[in-house]
Amino acid sequence: MESTEPTPEALQRKLYFLLEQLQDMARELPPKYQMRVPIELLSGLANCLLNDTVFEIVKGLMEIQHFTEKHLFQQRLQVINKHTCEIESMMALNLTPEEQEKQKQILLKRHKEELRQTDMKLVIQLDQKVSDQQDTLEKAGVPGFFVTTKPIEIKVQMYLFDFILRLSKMDIPESL
Repeated sequence: MESTEPTPEALQRKLYFLLEQLQDMARELPPKYQMRVPIELLSGLANCLLNDTVFEIVKGLMEIQHFTEKHLFQQRLQVINKHTCEIESMMALNLTPEEQEKQKQILLKRHKEELRQTDMKLVIQLDQKVSDQQDTLEKAGVPGFFVTTKPIEIKVQMYLFDFILRLSKMDIPESL
């Protein structure tokens, strides 16, 4: 009976392949990020990717992110649509042109502030999604991922996330 487990040699070849691909991707990064992605990190990441679980986690996180972004965009559009309806309703009133202009300016000022507040809420929700992703990947043991709000570290994590996504789309033969 043939074993479905890859041989140690096959795993070694896959590891080298993954590491080589990750190194190639890291070389494409701007220099200030290259230095934040040392060979030890890439090696740990390649080792972590020997098992397809991380690929599945990353694909799932991407689906959740896309769904969330669409949902938040719809929320923003609803606010804008509500504002448009309010202006149309006000314009339908039998007001003098001066009163109409005054009311329009009042509405536009209020709408601008409402939209600013809505956008702030949406950004907070997106930041929470980033934090959730960091936490999920850290708990899964993916090197380079931890909860942080530092922009440069988040950018490095975005690059690592992209590397994993790109590798997940490659046809990596089990028997390299």
